Amino acid sequence: MKLQLILLYLGSYLCGGIPFGVVIAKLKGVDLLSVGSGNIGATNVKRALGTKFALLVFVLDVFKATGPALAARLVVGHSLHGVPAQVYWFLAGLIAVFGHCVSPFLGFKGGKGVSTALGMVVGAAPAVAGCCFGLFLVLLFTTRYMSIASLIGVSSAIVFGWVLPDQARELVPLYVLLSVFVTYRHRQNIVRLLNGTEPKFSFRESKSTDQSDSAEPEPNGDPRDGA
Repeated sequence: MKLQLILLYLGSYLCGGIPFGVVIAKLKGVDLLSVGSGNIGATNVKRALGTKFALLVFVLDVFKATGPALAARLVVGHSLHGVPAQVYWFLAGLIAVFGHCVSPFLGFKGGKGVSTALGMVVGAAPAVAGCCFGLFLVLLFTTRYMSIASLIGVSSAIVFGWVLPDQARELVPLYVLLSVFVTYRHRQNIVRLLNGTEPKFSFRESKSTDQSDSAEPEPNGDPRDGA
């Protein structure tokens, strides 16, 4: 079992590190790191390639943490060493999130991990994920600030993980750590929000100069996106 977990978590890291946005853009003849904000996530893909490819990248970024969490369900089906199985599932997804943020394929740089964090919770705690994503969508459509929707959506897992039934309460501290991590990754977005300079997310198909890629920072470190 120990070896299985080691291999699972190693695979989770490598899976999470796959920069799907960069790969898909390259297949279309576009260097995503040189377009718009240079971000690797769905928002910059939308800017470079359009909504269809942005949705594809979003789904893939979600699944690269959902997959490891689901695989962990097959490896650990019950409590192990007094730790609920759900914690092991969550850790598999969490390592994938780390891989996304510190990708071995991008010189150990990467995104902010919001989409991948959603995938992690989908695989380990789908009820919590559904509530968080629902709140995220409501906030995104009402405020049009990706950063606000991302920060509150992720942080709400702390509350939903505590109040929803049949959830391992041991996950709540991990939700807290995840929230702190995502908040840290959004620190420059927070500064722009306080200064009133944070751009709003555009739902239009047309490409824009919007630099509001809150969900994914650029690997080249452009300060506009809080990398």
